[in-house]
Amino acid sequence: MNDIFNFKRFGLLFRKTILERPVQLMGITGLILTATLVIYALCLYFISFQPAQNMAFIWGLVGGGCFLSSVVFGYFNTNAQGSAYLTLPASAFEKWLCGILFVGIFFLCTFLAFYKLIDMGFVTAYRNGLDKNNPAYKELYNSVQYYPLDNNNIAKQSAMLFFNFTGAMMVGSLYFNRIAAIKTALVYFAALAIIYFLNLLLAYSFFQNVDGAFPFHNIFIRAGNDNGSIELPSSFSNITYYFFAFIIPGILWITTLIRLREKEI
Repeated sequence: MNDIFNFKRFGLLFRKTILERPVQLMGITGLILTATLVIYALCLYFISFQPAQNMAFIWGLVGGGCFLSSVVFGYFNTNAQGSAYLTLPASAFEKWLCGILFVGIFFLCTFLAFYKLIDMGFVTAYRNGLDKNNPAYKELYNSVQYYPLDNNNIAKQSAMLFFNFTGAMMVGSLYFNRIAAIKTALVYFAALAIIYFLNLLLAYSFFQNVDGAFPFHNIFIRAGNDNGSIELPSSFSNITYYFFAFIIPGILWITTLIRLREKEI
């Protein structure tokens, strides 16, 4: 039998993981979907459609993904649970793949399908509720569109954050046994803060009247009463995006596998 991956063995492990922890995994997934619906409805009631669509998508995907990924490998809160998990008759790769598939495939696909469903429901209800005799009917009808997942910068950036944050949370859950989510978040945001302030200091060393600087993106400059920005050339901007969208998440997710193997040793 293959020591790294066996399809039947992996199937049994995946089934055991779901059936053994339905409250933690399926329950949290259901909670995230419910919270997404509530955020959408509240923002729609108090603000308007576009902020509601964006807020529900960002908090549901990124926030929910972080919460779920922090518990996928949360077997090490106690020595007994950790030991039982490590001694399961499955390879470290299979255990890692089980967590990756649940967060990166099952949750992602479930969330996107659910989000499209509620978005279609809210938009359709709004359009059906319009008075067709209103002279502004067509304008009001076209002012609210279904949330586009392609050619949408917010959705694109949210996906990038999702893969980065979930990778960081999974790594943190294997390095920190207690309150791993909080500790990982503190470490991650501390690193982001250090990068931000180093970038700001670098901007001040090259330019005057710097009003702000966002790492790897742009620098805001004050010129009298006007404000301007210096942005990265498109070629470098694309390189930066692909680095944070694919390279960093890949490193984090592979680090999860390495750490899981270290724990077994």
